[in-house]
Amino acid sequence: MQKILCKDEAEKYSDAIDPKVVCYIRDGHTDTFESHKNFSLFVFPMYDIHQPGLPANEIMIYIDHEDLFIFCEGKRGYERVCALVTKEETNERALWCFFQNLLKNDMDNLEDIECEIADAEMAAMVRFHDNYIHKIISYRKELLRLKRYYEQLDAVLDSLSLNTNHLLSEEGIRHINILSGRTTRYLSSVLNLRDYVTQMREAYQSQIDIEQNNLMRLFTVITAIFQPLTLMVGWYGMNFRNMPEMGWTYAYPLFAGISLMICTGMLIYFKKKKWV
Repeated sequence: MQKILCKDEAEKYSDAIDPKVVCYIRDGHTDTFESHKNFSLFVFPMYDIHQPGLPANEIMIYIDHEDLFIFCEGKRGYERVCALVTKEETNERALWCFFQNLLKNDMDNLEDIECEIADAEMAAMVRFHDNYIHKIISYRKELLRLKRYYEQLDAVLDSLSLNTNHLLSEEGIRHINILSGRTTRYLSSVLNLRDYVTQMREAYQSQIDIEQNNLMRLFTVITAIFQPLTLMVGWYGMNFRNMPEMGWTYAYPLFAGISLMICTGMLIYFKKKKWV
């Protein structure tokens, strides 16, 4: 028997399902993978990676020698599982087709994410903008979601391929191993993208540090240019009686000319040093 059910329908099939499983589903106490003598039970969150932002729907799969039951959480999860599962001659074939359809086109989606991240990096290099850090954060959150998804899916497929209760044939184990290898590659791609985004964040922080250093250098140059003038103003602001320049007719133009020469000379010096 092959059935797709909502979780609250488990008790209707209590005659075909091990009683412990019905209690697990009712109480919500399930591990990622449980292998018993006559059946296997595993749970994983099913993300729709083609629609980022949507919450995961928990999927619980029960398989024994005669039956395959897929319990879904929520209406959306039920509809998606129905679209992925096809009627097959054997339970292991139906299970393999479910995971096959679940992972279909995932690599194309990961390549689209990679291209999007690369485009965002190129746009930031052309034009430095403030919302770039928000994009980096959203990419990291999405990649973390995918990382958890593929890690749990990889753990389920690895445990299923061990076939400790001999529910699968040799051909079924070979098919599951193929899917497990594919999931591992997807997980590796996600980890590489996370490293790429981390490098983008570090480059962004370096760019901010460079901008701040340039601004501080500009302020330092301005302060250095006007520091001699501040000294001269303080010097002549003392107003001693015997300062001969105080009563000279050309003292003010001379002071203005010297100040201009100092500013111009220091600006030329800083230009030669490429500090401005």
